Amino acid sequence: MEKKKQKFKTLDLVYIGLSSALIAICSWIAIPLAVPITLQTLGICVVSGIFGAKKGTFSVLIYILLGAIGVPVFSGFKGGIGVLFGSTGGYIIGFVFTALIVGTVSDKTSGNLIKTAISMVLGVLVCYAFGTAFFAFVYAKTNEPASLGTILSWCVLPFLLPDAVKIIFAAVLTSRLKKYVK
Repeated sequence: MEKKKQKFKTLDLVYIGLSSALIAICSWIAIPLAVPITLQTLGICVVSGIFGAKKGTFSVLIYILLGAIGVPVFSGFKGGIGVLFGSTGGYIIGFVFTALIVGTVSDKTSGNLIKTAISMVLGVLVCYAFGTAFFAFVYAKTNEPASLGTILSWCVLPFLLPDAVKIIFAAVLTSRLKKYVK
């Protein structure tokens, strides 16, 4: 028996489009640093937590595609392929994996607050790993290579507390809203 491929329904496409727009809006709310503090991770965690792995990941991919073609959806109202190859490009690519992790756990747990929060922590840690490694690579191409401690002090330490607050807010919001979305 041939398995029927599942296609997106019209409502799914609306959710994906609105979710991509939400992530873009969250990226514009920023505190500028070497790597800006934005609400992108909050948006990605909420979207993936509510809509699951498939729609959440597609939302992030659409967001990245829009930015890559020049739509100013990235932090600081930036767009273009150059942003993806710049110092913050690894974080943007890491968003895909954050969405996969949070969405997959969300699909399996039906909005359990603790499991959702743990998945968001793991997702953000994976994003840190991609972003920090890519930042170190890009930084070393134009400057003297910095120590791991220095790079972590630029790319991770300033974000731990803000991301913890965003994760708590996203986990609570997701657990409360997931039951209303089919």
